[in-house]
Amino acid sequence: MQDKKELRRHFSALRKKAKTLLKDMTITKSVLSISELSDADTVLLFASFGSEPNTWELANELMKNGKTVAFPRCKDEGVMTFHVVNDLSLLRDGDVGRYGICEPDGSLPCPDITERTVCIVPGLAFTEDGGRLGYGGGYYDRFLAEYPDICTIALAYEAVITDSLPLSEHDVKINQIVTEERTVLCNE
Repeated sequence: MQDKKELRRHFSALRKKAKTLLKDMTITKSVLSISELSDADTVLLFASFGSEPNTWELANELMKNGKTVAFPRCKDEGVMTFHVVNDLSLLRDGDVGRYGICEPDGSLPCPDITERTVCIVPGLAFTEDGGRLGYGGGYYDRFLAEYPDICTIALAYEAVITDSLPLSEHDVKINQIVTEERTVLCNE
């Protein structure tokens, strides 16, 4: 099996080739129809960059629908906190974190995380049983290990769904994957 660094390069290139505006719009529409998202009190959402499926329109729609939306801020020692953002211009015009990703100001409030909270999770590749290849920092794995009962949904292009990934015992599996073609229910 290939090492994770090599796999990250491989799936990053695949994702870059797969990205289109139409696919992003389809993924946004599909994820908005998921019942867990409709029932959510808070949605933890990543600020998309590069070839990731676009999350900006999703954030706008969630805010229009009255959802509390929070974005991550990466801190030292691999700790990630989420902060409520009511206006995307605060995020886009705010801090750029250590990875070049827009981050909310650390003074913004942290959301209450409940059993109705949904976390939209980024990644480079996924397996149908919820395996995820992230970027290597472990931020989401550590965060999700603290909140094992929240619903997790990955946004991905069909091109980065794979049969297997080298997972470690600390890698947290996700509940659902939304692609431009389907919604995969994992771990069921």
